[in-house]
Amino acid sequence: MRILVDTHVLIWALSEPSRLGVQVHRDLSDSRNVILFSAASIWEIAIKAALRRSVFTIDPDELLDEAVSIGFQELPISSRIAARVKDMPMIHHDPFDRILVAQAMAEPAILLTADSKLQAYSDLVRLV
Repeated sequence: MRILVDTHVLIWALSEPSRLGVQVHRDLSDSRNVILFSAASIWEIAIKAALRRSVFTIDPDELLDEAVSIGFQELPISSRIAARVKDMPMIHHDPFDRILVAQAMAEPAILLTADSKLQAYSDLVRLV
């Protein structure tokens, strides 16, 4: 199974694993699964860390290195995927979340998120 973790799930998986449920831990550690993280998540963390947002105190370079070191794979953002966002209904206004949904639908991959609003976009969106 291909699994794309959203920004918060990425942070939690690496720095606060207790925030994730047992099934999410199983899915993320199952060697048969490909665990993906988006360049959009690193971008979001970098922007929000620079703005000194309390939830985003982790260094994006360190997070990136740690994610890769445990076997997560970076999912780049292609122009085709970015263009798909224009056809998505405005259920959610956060551009980072919208691109993550577009990436999950294009891959396809299960998108793990804590944001229940994203479920309206696709059956591929799963709540943690």
